Amino acid sequence: MKRAVLLVLLASAVPVHAQDHLGHSAHEASPAEAASDPSGGEVVDHSQMDHSQMDHGGMNHGGMGEDAGDSASGQSVDHGEMDHSQMDHGAMDHGGMDHSQMQGMDHGAMDHAPMEGMDHSQMDHGAMDHSTMDHGTMDHGTMDHGTMDHSGMEHGAMQGMELEIPEGPPPPEAFQGPLYAADARWGADIMDSERIQVMRDVSGMAFFWFRGDRIEYLAREGADGYLWDIQGFYGGDYDKFWFKSEGEGSFGESPESADVQALWSHAIGPWFDFQAGIKQDLFGPERTHAVVGVQGLAPYLFEVDAAAFLSTKGDLTAQIEAELDQRITQRLILQPRAEVVLAAQDVPELGIGAGVDRIETGVRLRYEIKREFAPYIGVAQEWRTGKSADFARAEGEDPSVTSFIAGIRFWF
Repeated sequence: MKRAVLLVLLASAVPVHAQDHLGHSAHEASPAEAASDPSGGEVVDHSQMDHSQMDHGGMNHGGMGEDAGDSASGQSVDHGEMDHSQMDHGAMDHGGMDHSQMQGMDHGAMDHAPMEGMDHSQMDHGAMDHSTMDHGTMDHGTMDHGTMDHSGMEHGAMQGMELEIPEGPPPPEAFQGPLYAADARWGADIMDSERIQVMRDVSGMAFFWFRGDRIEYLAREGADGYLWDIQGFYGGDYDKFWFKSEGEGSFGESPESADVQALWSHAIGPWFDFQAGIKQDLFGPERTHAVVGVQGLAPYLFEVDAAAFLSTKGDLTAQIEAELDQRITQRLILQPRAEVVLAAQDVPELGIGAGVDRIETGVRLRYEIKREFAPYIGVAQEWRTGKSADFARAEGEDPSVTSFIAGIRFWF
């Protein structure tokens, strides 16, 4: 009888949480041992316990807060130090667990690595309050998001974050006001002059450009020949000093023609420059010419160079050149080219007849090894017409000549 009373008293002195675990394992201390040595006894090892058969549905975790954790030692239960690595949580029923009272727990220090095999699909996370959880200390690097099922997520609440793009034309107010915002502050007249000055300052930066447009070997009937056509400039976008030189001849003979031009070039639009200056003939009868012309990019990307020449002898002539680059690839380019020379009168000493003096057409296929250097091959046909053809025959020359071309084009 005394022994039974003693057991009842001992059972009433053991905390409720401890009583729930009494008898679950053969390795736990008996009630008598716990009563005789509550603090100095051996530490209970739960790691080998099989929790898979335990029903936690009826457990009240609400009392596991800071105030309810005082059992035998008078301190709150620290789950962060518990070793859950050997526990089989897969078979645990969490459906009836009350997580609302677990807000004070520090989940950051818990080791979730061994819990990878857990099936969370049946867990109700909707009732969990994450507002007080410290996610900053959680390591998401090892989480496998590929197996997460997002089908049940409510994306409707994210509509407020979407960028709303208005439909239809902009309202009339969008086209009101000055074209430049600064005009409203300083006035259009002042800002127009300032913008022009800025463009002049920027475009006034001088730089040098040089191009060997045609450096050619001409294989033709009779004597093979050569030709050069070079040009370049120094200056800014608006005003430049432009120089040009052309000449041709046959190997072993003096050049048939050669000249050099020095021109002032002024931009008259985005695509064309107005040019004026002088041209000096280097071989044959000495003549100096006044030059007026335009050079630039015509519609459909035709490069055009047209000029009129008035010599010191009163001879008036004109020359028009046009070429077009057709890209086959980024480096292989086909270039058709045409040139027409006109004269207002006969100039017998130069072999020039009035009207259309000479027509030349050709095509060149070049390959740009670099943008600055490109060899090419091609063919050109030249006709001299009218009085010019008569002058050519009188000199023993053929007024119609076909030339096969090999040349290079470069610039820097």
